[in-house]
Formats: sequence, structure tokens, C-alpha cells
Amino acid sequence: MLMYQPKLVFLTCIAAAAFTVSAAIKTGDSFPNLANFSLEGRLPADLKGKVVLVDFWASWCEPCKASFPVMEQLYKTYAGRGFTIIAINVDEEKADMEAFLKKNPASFIILRDARQKLVESLGVGTMPTSFLLDADGKVRFIHSGFRGEATKKKYIEEIEALLKK
Repeated sequence: MLMYQPKLVFLTCIAAAAFTVSAAIKTGDSFPNLANFSLEGRLPADLKGKVVLVDFWASWCEPCKASFPVMEQLYKTYAGRGFTIIAINVDEEKADMEAFLKKNPASFIILRDARQKLVESLGVGTMPTSFLLDADGKVRFIHSGFRGEATKKKYIEEIEALLKK
């Protein structure tokens, strides 16, 4: 029985670490300042007063590919009403991101977290993961994965509600 104790301790530590990471940011928390991370791309000048969808994606992620046309549609529909999207790529190779964007063009802001410091600090473990922020920069909704029309419908409901505030 004693020889199983180190394995049990190890597994307990792994489970605790996984729980801690996944709980890194939650609904109601302030979203971190993007300028504090070494992100590639042009950081938005001022997000104050805007509803923001921050989406983490990767070129190899099939649900991410499906989400891009929906995000483009949302951006075009709501950009004039105080809404924007920041899509943050996590690919190790910039060329992978660029190839993806050639096939899936986007009008919204694209940044890259090549060192994955922001991803780690937020506890993002699923691609795509998105955070919908209110006009004060607080996380109001978190979406893990993309489920087509069901996710699109949720985005629309949530964006509409936040824009009314």
C-alpha cells in the first residue's frame, strides 16, 4: 500500500493544479490589461466603455475555424454600437496563424500570444475560449468551445444585453 502513496500524492497535486488554473479568472472578475503581456499585433488604443469579446483561438482548431465567420458577422453587426472583438492566437508559429487568416479573413483585431503568458494567466484550456466583457472591463460571460448556432445565439443575447446597459 505504501508504494501507491507517491502516485496518489502526485495525482492529487495534479488535480489541485488543474483546478487552480481553471479557476484563474471567472465571471465578475476584471479582465487583465492586455498591455501587461507581450502580445504581438496592434493593441487597441482604448476599450473603455466598449463591450468586448476576447476570443482565444489556434489555427489547428476546427471549432475555431467555424467560429470565425460568426465573429465576423457579430463584429459587422455591432461594431457601430460600442462592441469590438479581439481574437488572440496561440499558435507557436506565426506562419500558421497567417495561413489561417488568409483562409478566414477578419475585420476585427487580431493579436498573438506566442509565449502563451496571457493564456496561462487566465487558465484557458480549451480552444476556442471566449470572454465577453462589459463596458467596465469585467468578465460577464465565458464560453468554452464553439457549438455553432447555439453559441451564436448565446453571443447575440449576451451582447444585446450588455449593449443596453
